[in-house]
This record gives sequence, structure tokens and C-alpha cells, in this order.
Amino acid sequence: MNASFDFSGRTLLLTGAAGGIGRCIAELFHRSGANLVLGDRDEAALETLAEDMDGARIAMLAGDAADPDDAQRLVDLAVSRFGGIDYLIPGAGVYPAQPFAQMSDDEWRRTLAVNLDGVFYICRRAQPHLRPGGALVFLTSLAPHRGALTNAHYAAAKGAVGALMRSLTRELAPDIRCNAIAPGIIDTPMIGDFKKTRSDETLKLTPLARLGLPEEVASVAAFLASDAASFVSGETIQVNGGLYMVA
Repeated sequence: MNASFDFSGRTLLLTGAAGGIGRCIAELFHRSGANLVLGDRDEAALETLAEDMDGARIAMLAGDAADPDDAQRLVDLAVSRFGGIDYLIPGAGVYPAQPFAQMSDDEWRRTLAVNLDGVFYICRRAQPHLRPGGALVFLTSLAPHRGALTNAHYAAAKGAVGALMRSLTRELAPDIRCNAIAPGIIDTPMIGDFKKTRSDETLKLTPLARLGLPEEVASVAAFLASDAASFVSGETIQVNGGLYMVA
């Protein structure tokens, strides 16, 4: 991807940084000059991600997105290292497959804890430290727009994240812009089970007839954070090869 942005002197706080989409977002913002504060459960993966980056512009912390104390520690790290936060992307998420009739209370609770509660925790704690002119970019999903087969808990959580984004668009304005990206089926390790069982069916319905790439989500995230999107707020951009349109 050849997307080019200038985030020099700006700071991104990103959760889920070691995931397929998160990694590409981190790499693009780093190439564009941003300071990075990266959170993920996988400490080894975070260290691998940072190997080829400028250590002076990176701070990392392993933790659980569903733990409010870990969210506070990540925000504190951003403030102590870089003085504040310009861009916040709560990217941590889980995508379990479970038919609704077999879904346990614990499975429901854990999925919402990571995909929804974790978004609230990091946004609420980061909010006092967001610099004017900054931006929040949320990762929602195609799932709540068309319904999710065997992923009702995931769809419910992502639908709620979209609603949270729209509320914060109003509450944090005019200093902070809020937008969301709704990825479709993106070719990352998270969709391994999906690719084995339902990818052929989905590709037949997708006008572009392929899976998306994590880099294609990252470039939209960078656009929404950048000054190129300075009058864009409260929007959800569908990144799914046209699948949303025909669903």
C-alpha cells in the first residue's frame, strides 16, 4: 500500500496492536512519523512488531483489553512518555464462533468484555488526555449491519461500539472527531475458522470477489485520523469489497 500521511509529533494509542489489522495500523502510523503507544495481550508479538521501529517513538504494554486497570496503565504510559494522546484506536477484539442456541453465559460475557467493555475502558481513561484536533477511530464490523451467523455476541458488541462512536461524536466535539470502520472479511489469523467453512459463500456475494487485506483497513484508519478527514465525523466507512451493499 502506498498511502502517505504526516503524523510527525503526534501520538497514537492503539490496542490490539499485534493483531492482523492492528499490526498494519501500527506500521503505517510509524512510517508516517507518529509516536506509538501499543497494547496487546501478546507481549512477545508486541516485541516482534517493534523490532524494526524507532524505539524512541514507541512505548508498549502487555495487558488485557477487558481489564480497566490495564487500560489505565496504558493511558498513563502514553501521558508519561509523550505528554498526551492525539489518536486513539481501540482495536482489541475477539471473534469466537458459537451458535446462539449453544452459547454460554461465559462466552457471551467474555466476548462483550473485550469487544465492548474494553472500548469503553480505554476511551474513558484516554478522554482527559486527548489533545484538541485529535481523532478516535473505532473498529466495528459488517456483522451488526447484516447479522452474523454463529457470532451473535460479536455482532451485538460491534453494533454497540458503533452506537458509542456516534454518541462520542456529539459529546467530544468540536475538539475531537470520532469515526468508525466496518471491515468485512479481512484476511487475518482471526478468521481462520471462517475461511475453512464459509469463505467460498461470502466471496460469491462480494462484488470485488476477494478477501480484504489488513493494509486496506489501516489506510482508511490513517485517513480518518488525518487532516484529510478534518470535516468527517460520526461516519462509519464500510471496507468490505461491496458486500455490505448486496447483503
